[in-house]
Amino acid sequence: MLIPKKHRIATYMKIFEEGVLVAKKDLYAKHTDIDVPNLHVLKLLQSLKSRGYVTERFSWLHFYYFLTNEGIEYLREFLHVPADVVPATLKKSAPRTGRPPGFGGPRGEGGAPREGGGYGRGGERDS
Repeated sequence: MLIPKKHRIATYMKIFEEGVLVAKKDLYAKHTDIDVPNLHVLKLLQSLKSRGYVTERFSWLHFYYFLTNEGIEYLREFLHVPADVVPATLKKSAPRTGRPPGFGGPRGEGGAPREGGGYGRGGERDS
C-alpha cells in the first residue's frame, strides 16, 4: 500500500515517543492521536509487526501495539533520533516520597458501643 512519507514519519514518531500505540479497528476514520487515516496507521504497524518490531494485542475492537527493543533501534535509525532519547515506557518515574496525607495518622476515639453487645443482628440469644 502506498502511504505518504509524512504519514509514515508521524506514525513512527508517535509510537517511538510513547512506546505504545492504540488504534481502533475502523478503517474509514482518522486516528485519534495522529492526523493520519486509521488505515495507514494499521498497515504501518502491521508491517512493523511482521518484522518483529512491535507486538500486537487485540481487544474490544482496538489494536494495542507495544514497541520491542529491536523496534526501538530500528525507529531510532529511521528517524535519526539520538541514543539518549527513549520511549516514555522506558523512562523511570520519580519515586514517591512517603504516604499520601490522611493515611496512617492517629485514630480518633471510638463512639459508644452498638446496641446488642457488638455481635451481629439482635445481640446475644437466650437459648
